[in-house]
Amino acid sequence: MKPAPRSTLGPIRAVVCNYNGREHLPPCLAALRAQTRPLDGLIVVDNASEDDSREWLAREQPDVRVEAMARNEGPCPARNRGLELVEDEWVLLVDNDAVLAPDALEKLERAALANPDAVLLQPRSVFDAQPEVVHYDGGDLHFCGLFSLRNFHAPLARAAGSGTVEVGGAIAVALLAKRSVLRELGGFDPAYFVLFEDLDLSLRLRMAEHRILSVEDALCRHRGGTAGISYRGSMDYPRRRAFLHSRNRWIHLLKNHSGRTLCFSAPALVGYELVWALFTLLSGTFAGYLQGKWAFLRGISRTLGDRARVQRMRRVRDRDLLVGGPLTIAPQLDRGGARSFALRALDCALRAWWTLVRPLC
Repeated sequence: MKPAPRSTLGPIRAVVCNYNGREHLPPCLAALRAQTRPLDGLIVVDNASEDDSREWLAREQPDVRVEAMARNEGPCPARNRGLELVEDEWVLLVDNDAVLAPDALEKLERAALANPDAVLLQPRSVFDAQPEVVHYDGGDLHFCGLFSLRNFHAPLARAAGSGTVEVGGAIAVALLAKRSVLRELGGFDPAYFVLFEDLDLSLRLRMAEHRILSVEDALCRHRGGTAGISYRGSMDYPRRRAFLHSRNRWIHLLKNHSGRTLCFSAPALVGYELVWALFTLLSGTFAGYLQGKWAFLRGISRTLGDRARVQRMRRVRDRDLLVGGPLTIAPQLDRGGARSFALRALDCALRAWWTLVRPLC
């Protein structure tokens, strides 16, 4: 006799990663409390905030468990600490600037029950200031060490996909995660600090034959982002982001891509690198770019050690995981003229090269 279908994943607690998020915490926590699928607890992991986040939590949210980190080492250690604190199988990982629709968790749980081999599920996030526009909706894993994002900045009414969609990777704004699997694979890698850490986790999960889903009708409003790193609306590219992009992309490539993939994709990687270096030069962030490369080289022994562990877990070849395009281009850069033409040409060249070398990877 077949067992009856499960109607619940069991207890689910939310872990909110917070750094200087006093303005974001009230709507974030209010949305979590308003879920139609009630949560079984709330934990805020605070990354040594310098605003009055913890004082506000103690005064206004006394039933919320607050875990204070000794220093701010980015969201990765904070999320990993949350995975340690929660003993249940499923956990909702939420950034402090994420505001979930009331039925978001209910829809995520329903999708997880219908797809028992999925280990990571994300809602579709929209801009808080423009809720009719998609921000993050999952994506594929580009062989140049990037996310090829779905529906990036697309009008919600015309966004591709409906229901539950399998994706190559998820973006860590809000994630329903199978705790045991994430911990088995090492969780979020603190080497990144921030930026590329969700791409890294997604590829490691996919290499180990796990599925990642985007639940298109589960919505999340994404608020302000991380000061000094987020690149939203402004034409000024942050120097800190240039540093992190320059360093973290190569940590990701060296750690996760096979030797054959790195070898055969080398001309395309160099081409992309030259274009990116030119962009940082034009945007006034070339010093950050160079500092990122130096930081990558200084930490290369650690990355090689991590690489050995990751490659031992590999069950799927790169050619079955990675794609050649499209490149995700921020609207601030895609304003027509020579710059847009150059980006389109780069995208076409990368797609063509991956088509050529993919069978060898």
